[in-house]
Amino acid sequence: MAIDVLGDFRDDSLIQDIVLKRIVFDVAQEYFRATALYKPFNSAHEGYATLLEEMDELWEEVKKRPDAVSKDEMRSEAIQVAAMAIRFIFDVIKE
Repeated sequence: MAIDVLGDFRDDSLIQDIVLKRIVFDVAQEYFRATALYKPFNSAHEGYATLLEEMDELWEEVKKRPDAVSKDEMRSEAIQVAAMAIRFIFDVIKE
């Protein structure tokens, strides 16, 4: 007889919460890495161009053949998109 060591931790909402917190943490890390390396966006146009560049990099991975796609690379590019969207809000919208 197998013992269920996860017990109550098998709840999907708890797992989603843990995964979401990890994603948000990774996006924040990328945001802080980028702000340490690069100056703030000078304009909405520059911010948009940077965000579009990150989206293009994600698209390059997404459109690969299914056997050539890297989920790790897609995740990394999606995190960069999210981080640059946050940076756009901070640098351009200045909330």
